[in-house]
Amino acid sequence: MKRLIVTADDFGAAPEVNAAVEAAHREGILTAASLMVAAPAAADAIARARRRPGLHVGLHLTLLEGRPLLPAAAVPHLVDGAGNFPRNPVALGARLVYSRAARTELAAEIKAQLAAFSDSGLTLDHCNAHLHFHLHPLIGPLIVALGAHFGLRAVRVPLEPLAVLRRIEPLGWSAPAALTVPFAQALRRRLAASGLLVADRTFGLRWSGHMTPARLAGLIHHLPDGVSEIYLHPATGPYPGAARGYQYAEELRALTAAEVAAACRERAVRLGGFADFVSPAAAPPARATIPAQVRRPGAHA
Repeated sequence: MKRLIVTADDFGAAPEVNAAVEAAHREGILTAASLMVAAPAAADAIARARRRPGLHVGLHLTLLEGRPLLPAAAVPHLVDGAGNFPRNPVALGARLVYSRAARTELAAEIKAQLAAFSDSGLTLDHCNAHLHFHLHPLIGPLIVALGAHFGLRAVRVPLEPLAVLRRIEPLGWSAPAALTVPFAQALRRRLAASGLLVADRTFGLRWSGHMTPARLAGLIHHLPDGVSEIYLHPATGPYPGAARGYQYAEELRALTAAEVAAACRERAVRLGGFADFVSPAAAPPARATIPAQVRRPGAHA
């Protein structure tokens, strides 16, 4: 059976994103959205989600390219002088490894974002991180440990089968994509051991910001059996903080294209959120503890 979760990331980033998410769910195949709880338009996103109970909403954990939910003074090792998270994942990743204070602040910020999502009244469908920063070996364990207290059942693992993409169009080798694979595989093993749902595969990495109707229809036509996730970044147009070169309106058009809806019908694809594919008989994941390397690190700030 082909089961498919179609997710929009950056929900709450701007009114243009929120309007596109609502339209893609109402008029297209979008089934889920990942909410940035500290983003400028988060309140508007939550209001729209409440109007659309069929839309599954998860947390888009933001630790890069944004502002923290906690006051900047509470997370000084995670932000710059203007109170913003850095744009460079390598710099912040290294800081987390070498600074005990940064790790303590990281745990507090992740917990605050989970708590803010819980306070929204929405049901937590899943969790992932902006720019896939949850692949960092210190962040994935924290999501598992802290998420257990907020009913987290599913997490995205960005592992994309290139063989499927190559059936749609020629594809070259990508060093950045290849470098993430070991980290994604390690995260998958940890999540599986914790009883959390992980899709069998995730699409959207290579064509991030460039998912056309033809590409999306092609993915659905070649979709393997099992649970798959395809994530996109729809918006009605450019907005402050938008990624340079992303074709936001084209991704919205892909989600609402007639050819894409027809592909879902022809391939007998079952659409849903992560919650739809968690076995009702499965016991909730055990409450994990904060990892030792975060609670009692040997390095100092």
